[in-house]
Amino acid sequence: MKKGTRRISLSLLHIWIFLNLVLISTAAGGGGEILFDFEPPFDVKTAITQDAKAELVEREGNTLLRINMAHIEGRAGVALKAPKGKWDLTNYRAVALDVKNIGNKAVTVACRLDNPGEKDVKNYMSGDVENCITGYVRLKPEESKTLKVFLYVTPWRFAEPVKLVGMWGKPGVSDKIDPAGVTQLLLLPFENYDYLPKPDIAIEVDNIRAEGELKTRDTETFFPFIDKFGQFIHADWPGKTRDEKDLKERARTEKKDLENHSGPRGWNRYGGWKNGPRLEATGFFRAEKHKGKWWLVDPEGRLFWSLGIDCVPFDADFIMTPLTDREHYFKDLPERDSPFGRFYGKNSSADLGGYYKGKGTYKTFAFSESNLLRKYGKDYKALCMELTHRRLRSWGQNTIGGWSDGRTKALRKTPYVTTIDYYSSRKIEGSKKSLGVKFPDPFSPDFRTDLRERLERERAGFGRWSFRLGKHVHNEELGGFASDPWCLGIFVDNELPWAWGEEISLALASLASPPDQPAKIAFLEDLKNKYKEIQDLNDAWGTDHASWKDLLRTTETPDEKKAGPDLRDFYTRIAEEYFRVCRGEVKRASPNHLYLGCRFQQCNDRAVRAAAKYCDLLSYNPYCYDVSEYRPPSGIDMPAIIGEFQFGAIDRGMFGSALVAAENQQDRAAKYKSYVQGALRNPFYVGAHWFMYLSFNTTGEPWGANFQTGFVDVCDTPYDEIVQAAREMGNILYEYRLKN
Repeated sequence: MKKGTRRISLSLLHIWIFLNLVLISTAAGGGGEILFDFEPPFDVKTAITQDAKAELVEREGNTLLRINMAHIEGRAGVALKAPKGKWDLTNYRAVALDVKNIGNKAVTVACRLDNPGEKDVKNYMSGDVENCITGYVRLKPEESKTLKVFLYVTPWRFAEPVKLVGMWGKPGVSDKIDPAGVTQLLLLPFENYDYLPKPDIAIEVDNIRAEGELKTRDTETFFPFIDKFGQFIHADWPGKTRDEKDLKERARTEKKDLENHSGPRGWNRYGGWKNGPRLEATGFFRAEKHKGKWWLVDPEGRLFWSLGIDCVPFDADFIMTPLTDREHYFKDLPERDSPFGRFYGKNSSADLGGYYKGKGTYKTFAFSESNLLRKYGKDYKALCMELTHRRLRSWGQNTIGGWSDGRTKALRKTPYVTTIDYYSSRKIEGSKKSLGVKFPDPFSPDFRTDLRERLERERAGFGRWSFRLGKHVHNEELGGFASDPWCLGIFVDNELPWAWGEEISLALASLASPPDQPAKIAFLEDLKNKYKEIQDLNDAWGTDHASWKDLLRTTETPDEKKAGPDLRDFYTRIAEEYFRVCRGEVKRASPNHLYLGCRFQQCNDRAVRAAAKYCDLLSYNPYCYDVSEYRPPSGIDMPAIIGEFQFGAIDRGMFGSALVAAENQQDRAAKYKSYVQGALRNPFYVGAHWFMYLSFNTTGEPWGANFQTGFVDVCDTPYDEIVQAAREMGNILYEYRLKN
């Protein structure tokens, strides 16, 4: 070693140690590791298949794994076990694989990584969300892409374990997987909804590898990690707000942008097709079939396709993030006696679960509303209500979707939907929960009376429940929506637990409920009318009930095959009674408006057929990549509307992408366009509403959701990529619908 070399080496070492302690250490896993390349000595017999076929094929001197999967009852797929029992993938950010669609239909392929805890071979395709993570890729025929499953949400990991609570998406390693103990990799069809077609999948897979440079961040210097604007401190991105001057400057820039992009030229005041066909004008929205496709028709008789955004309030009830047990997350929170002290609050709601469920009252802060005060001044509320309408029009949107601010809707500048939910009538106690709520019992007398009261409160302008105030709050001047031509229609409920594909779930839930459950009593009355004597029921079901009272008292459920016909019949009766009562009350309160249904997430043909008997439109929340092939059950020809869809990415300082992920903002915009185009090509859809206007907080809402799903961020800065995509779709909306 030459003189002086040791001194230089020690200096570099000191720098390296300093960087490791203060911020980031050396990269790990940059070279990658091949898990399967399917070359010899790989034995295809080691691939475990379920309703699938796996074989090796040669292509241009390379060996590929060809997989054919059929969408039949059960879940198809192929499992590849770790050759030595497990992989230690601690030093890699993601597992990646090259996939080609060799079929003639577009398909979505999923790759799932598992930790120990999976069941035996018969059950290994279970959709359990614990101890596993999944990635997806959408492929057109003959298209090739790289599918990635991210072990780490961020391109870095913590130097030591760190506790982060109240957030679904977290920096560092996913809390659903231990990278050191991955036991198998599964290739699966994307779990499509029952109301979307399920094409067979034919793919070729190669080069399954662990990859991705992964850095290490010091835990102690990570906190606090949220700045005074509610943004992630330890990253930079286009559009990040650095000071209040940025907020003011962006307000001025956007004002000019909105002046230059006032909205699609061919729209009338409602957003209908001003220069398109003219139909009968009734003064209210309705649905009508025109030239083989379903449309909405606006109050002036113009064709209307509802393109909108959900959740456009700026009320702190919906945008607060919890502080309790997490004060160390936040830097420069305002003093309580400052002008921004008004945005502190308290909450006790955590119906959807998460860290704060059962913890009583907790403190909150509303970053997005505090940023509006900084950006627009003390009159920000009135200004933002007007701005919302200008933005929507400029962005090619003609509808204010569900759960939106009543005061903004009351300006009557953009058509809107009304949403009735969270009423307190009795539920079927044996049913499962969806979004924290069990299925309402439509046979209970308070189902009708409570729904009627909620509709009346909405008509009077008391539609929103304030968690801060603990009561319904008045939506100024919204009263009288029953005669309002700007109201497109009324949703009742959202994503009820109808059960995925199961046609007996609600009937079983009724039998599993207490003796005084109205639905259970109604079921027994039906059974008495059919079987007359209890022994006749016992003979059919293979049961030994001593009497009808004995059946009423028990909460045990019968053999599903033997009792299947009766269970299916009563499931239908529950569904029809639910929609019958809802329609009656909606039309009683607002006879001029469309009854839009309940926005199916879980559903089956029986539920949809019941909805078709009573709803003016079918409604769905299909969180997926493509809806162009949707069809209602056979024999049903009626319009449908999409109540929610979304795509999100984590390239702008957030840790939760969305229920359907995108790679980055450019990919999010492309997926938005593709989704809307698919809905426009579909002859049944008459609208699609994006969820939602404002991205969630980086640190999560009270239930933990922290997805990047908005058109604007926490600082009220529009995401330019998706805005431009939405404008493009708005400008071609009607011509595209008519011609495709």
